[in-house]
Amino acid sequence: MPGAERDIEGSAAFFEVAARQRACREYTDEPVDDPTVRRLLEAATRAPSAENTQPWVFVVVRDPQRRAAIGELTRRAWTQGARQFSEGRLTPDLLADVEVGALGGIAAAPVLVVVAGDTRLALEVVLGASIYPAVQNLLLGATALGLGSALTTLPTVAGRELADLVGLPPEVKALAVVPLGWPARRLGPSRRAPVADKAHAEVFGVPFTGGEA
Repeated sequence: MPGAERDIEGSAAFFEVAARQRACREYTDEPVDDPTVRRLLEAATRAPSAENTQPWVFVVVRDPQRRAAIGELTRRAWTQGARQFSEGRLTPDLLADVEVGALGGIAAAPVLVVVAGDTRLALEVVLGASIYPAVQNLLLGATALGLGSALTTLPTVAGRELADLVGLPPEVKALAVVPLGWPARRLGPSRRAPVADKAHAEVFGVPFTGGEA
């Protein structure tokens, strides 16, 4: 806007983080301290929500037995249908990477954040519109700090079991689990299709090139 101060440096930093953000499914056992987790959760709560209801609920899980139990729910969902569904849909490399996470890599993260939505604050049918933007803020924040993270919904297949593990009342629905930890290996750049393959100008079928030839 004319006359407005523009934080070009800050803007560049955001776009650099967004370009680096990708799923991490293998973690070291190095701990992630509470102030760091709190900082990430504060970023998550800055997300937009339907009617500003802020229905998000975060359960920070550190206990090894509880993390292992969530890992078992993840493994079970993967081996009892999710893997079969993914075969032929994922490239062999991506399938192998997802399997590493599903069979224990995710549960090995020092922190698991169970992300849920409170139906007493927002209608269940629109919970995702509020919860997943908060999850994205959490993922971006982790990337900015050099942490690995991922979004998985596999444990939520066993909704009541997952809820019981972390003490969620029936009105609070678990929608995702986000592992947080230091990557066990260097994460390469994310691979994405060109914007022109996904964006359209005015009508579907006319690529939006953004001024590029």
